[in-house]
Amino acid sequence: MLTAPAPAAARDPFMHELRAREFARLDRDGLAYLDYTGSALYAERQLREHHALLASSVFANPHSENAPSRASSEIIAAARAAVLRLFDASSRDYVVAFTANTSAAVKLVGESFPFSSGSLLALSTDNHNSVIGMREFARRAGATVAYLPLDDDLRLDDPAPRLAELRARHGGDSLFAFPAQSNFSGVKHPLELVTLAQRLGFRVLLDAAAFAPSNPLSLARHPADFVTVSFYKIFGYPTGVGALVARRDALAALRRPWFAGGTIDFASVQNDMFRLRDTVEAFEDGTPDFLSIAALSSGFALYADVGIDRITRHVGAHTAVALQGLTSLTHRDGSPLVRLYGPSTMDARGATLTFNVLQRDGRIVPYTAVEARASDARVAVRCGCFCNPGASERAFGFDPVRAGECMTALRDAGFTIDRFAECLGGDTAVGAVRVSMGLANNARDVERAIELVASFGA
Repeated sequence: MLTAPAPAAARDPFMHELRAREFARLDRDGLAYLDYTGSALYAERQLREHHALLASSVFANPHSENAPSRASSEIIAAARAAVLRLFDASSRDYVVAFTANTSAAVKLVGESFPFSSGSLLALSTDNHNSVIGMREFARRAGATVAYLPLDDDLRLDDPAPRLAELRARHGGDSLFAFPAQSNFSGVKHPLELVTLAQRLGFRVLLDAAAFAPSNPLSLARHPADFVTVSFYKIFGYPTGVGALVARRDALAALRRPWFAGGTIDFASVQNDMFRLRDTVEAFEDGTPDFLSIAALSSGFALYADVGIDRITRHVGAHTAVALQGLTSLTHRDGSPLVRLYGPSTMDARGATLTFNVLQRDGRIVPYTAVEARASDARVAVRCGCFCNPGASERAFGFDPVRAGECMTALRDAGFTIDRFAECLGGDTAVGAVRVSMGLANNARDVERAIELVASFGA
């Protein structure tokens, strides 16, 4: 027996019935889907409800006053209100700008933040690439970029005094950005960092993309200046819609570097003038994806019917079983079969587990071999570095000098993972395997993942 009996939260009859009703395609196709941090799965009801709405209505570009345009405007307004409810945010304090995804929401902040030569951009080392990319905007303005380091469990290492020390050296407009949950390690960083950093004079950007799908976030308790999210990460459908949830005062402090259709009250060619709108629409370039935004209502309804507390318990229970099962696997001689990156307990960790499979002598089984076997077994996992270079470098123990030399050498010669691994030499990991749990998972999915990894035992 590879796993201990699943806890009661993992055997919830409500969730069992939900899977049978809304996600029957998984069992029909014999698929164990364990890539929820990559993307959630949509329920069948979301498709039915969205199709019914489109079939019974007429929607048009909202930048007009005709009846179909007003219908789109009403759909968008209702969706903004639903996002604020999801994050326990008051419309007096917060607004919602719809974007293409989390990355686009982060870019809105990065390109518009009033960085200067006296500013500081402080970043958690385990930020997603899309957040780390803000450093290019900061440096272009002459600002300083600094990283908060991770400890051996890939948690932030003593962040409070480090933030205070950094802020004391920089008096300009400064920004601190961190993920509520790491998409690499599953670590949940303390949300108290929001108010701590704000007291030090930072604006705070909270990346909620990996956190929001299975955890409640209250902006009334943790009033981040900016929160970024992609809705397909939460309920699978639609793709192509994300949001920047921003405090009104924080949004007013941003300075957009351009204007576009829909963002202005007027623009003139002959007089070379324009005026941005005073509303959140100033941050929504062009026509919003009003037909996809119309699909959000069914996703919000699904989550309301299930309840975020039940979702948290459900994914937490399955994660605990997966964590115990994977880390207890050994070869016949007792040597470990798995090297886990991140916390080995469920304390302040989310439903994401990243690891490598080990041979008996401790060498790493290439993650591509695990990925190929998983594909054959119809177990959907994700392999690679997950767009999180800082966490990867810390977890894999890259020597910064050697890694820098390799990247420099391969930059123009044609970078590939295989060439990079060969350049690093030895048995340095250059990628890993990630399993992540979500709404539709059941105990058998977890068992299949553990059986897959156990098949590498010798």
